[in-house]
Amino acid sequence: MAKINLELNNLDTFFPGYSGEKLARAKTLFLKELSFAIHKFYSGKMTTIPKAGLYGFNWFNVYYTPGVSAVSTAIRDDNQLSFELSNRANTVLVLSDSTRVLGDGNCTPSGGLGVMEGKAFLMKYLGGIDAYPVCIDSRDKKGVCTPQKIIDFVKMSAPSFAAVNLEDISQPNCYEVLDTLKKECSIPVWHDDAQGTACVILAGLINALKLAKKNINKIKLVMLGAGASNTTIARLIIKAGAKSKNIIIFDSKGGLHKNRKDIFKDKRFYPKWELCKSTNPKKISDIETAIKGADVLIALSKPGPNVVKPSWIKLMNKKSIVFACANPVPEIYPYAAKKAGAFIVATGRGDFPNQINNSIGFPGILKGALLVRASKITDEMAISASYAIAETAQKRGIKPNNIVPLMTEWKVFANTAKAVGLTAIKQGIAEKKLSGNAIYKKAYEDIKLARKSFELLMNAGIIKKPPLKLVKNALKKVTDKLK
Repeated sequence: MAKINLELNNLDTFFPGYSGEKLARAKTLFLKELSFAIHKFYSGKMTTIPKAGLYGFNWFNVYYTPGVSAVSTAIRDDNQLSFELSNRANTVLVLSDSTRVLGDGNCTPSGGLGVMEGKAFLMKYLGGIDAYPVCIDSRDKKGVCTPQKIIDFVKMSAPSFAAVNLEDISQPNCYEVLDTLKKECSIPVWHDDAQGTACVILAGLINALKLAKKNINKIKLVMLGAGASNTTIARLIIKAGAKSKNIIIFDSKGGLHKNRKDIFKDKRFYPKWELCKSTNPKKISDIETAIKGADVLIALSKPGPNVVKPSWIKLMNKKSIVFACANPVPEIYPYAAKKAGAFIVATGRGDFPNQINNSIGFPGILKGALLVRASKITDEMAISASYAIAETAQKRGIKPNNIVPLMTEWKVFANTAKAVGLTAIKQGIAEKKLSGNAIYKKAYEDIKLARKSFELLMNAGIIKKPPLKLVKNALKKVTDKLK
């Protein structure tokens, strides 16, 4: 048995004698057990602390009444001053109705708090952004989750924030919510499950194709899953140069194509219908027929394993690329896909090589939008983020098992912020016109400060170190269960 410590650097060593699917399952169970114990230990992951100093009794009167009246009346007369006289400029609302939490589905309104806190944690540590996790009840009197409730809540809350990050909202509600708010809000509204995932998938695809020596405009691409993530991924990949006629997308009823009247009749699924019209001209509905000779498989469907069959991978083209990104368990484990002949395999998990996770995208993307005070985040901004992420990895070197930066390579977030900010300025949707160097420098400084503050809190014991027994107990529970 390996020495157990809090670093958790190599989980494989925690399970000597385990391999393949058993090892992957053991790590999944361990992370879940430990996550529950740690969240109970800390009572969550986030808190709020002041950013202004307190130097004597009368500073209470400066920060609150009567002094703060000057701030209220100034913002009353010019609402834009709220970005300068409060923390609004660096504040993001992380919002969900918890109807599609990771791979767990509808978890009730409060059920998404762990994920939303996690999002806020990553925004602070990776992007230097202050984020507030909020879960709301979107049900009407009949118990049906309605998009209008989410739309109304965001519009009412918008004056307190510089951007909104939507998360874990089920389809088709997520489509209406995002598209309506993008039109009706003066601050960026971003659906990270869809747009963030799409950015990082595209970044990974750019580098995977570079290693495979394939051109994006010539590849044959199969996509498994037609939810908010994959429909957005398809849209961005097409805008980045892929030919829609070479793409086949599958939902639970088969391939998307222009004869899918079930999708045409349900107007709520309009993004899927747009793809029905432009992809799969041969109207293929059988996955094995579609995947024969394919260069790329992108799966964001349901948690596996064995949702994607090794026999399908064997039908793909030479140097095939497989992104199996369902959470918490990929549609096919990397070892199985590699054994079946895949050249590059990526998943959404950090305990496997090639983690394709929106966590390396959204902190920098939102930071760039905030720094130039953009009114929205466009597809062009998202694609520029993808190239910034890909190029960051290229500069330090890429290989088949390392195609995108890790979250620890934190310069990627400043690079992404710079690319996104400059694209917003070029498109004329930025309130502040900054140079690329200025955007990068400010992002870099904010991220560095966030990390330094975090380290100081840990070193001072204000953030308490969890007892090692929590790790050992979680490990024992899993090994006992798998005996």
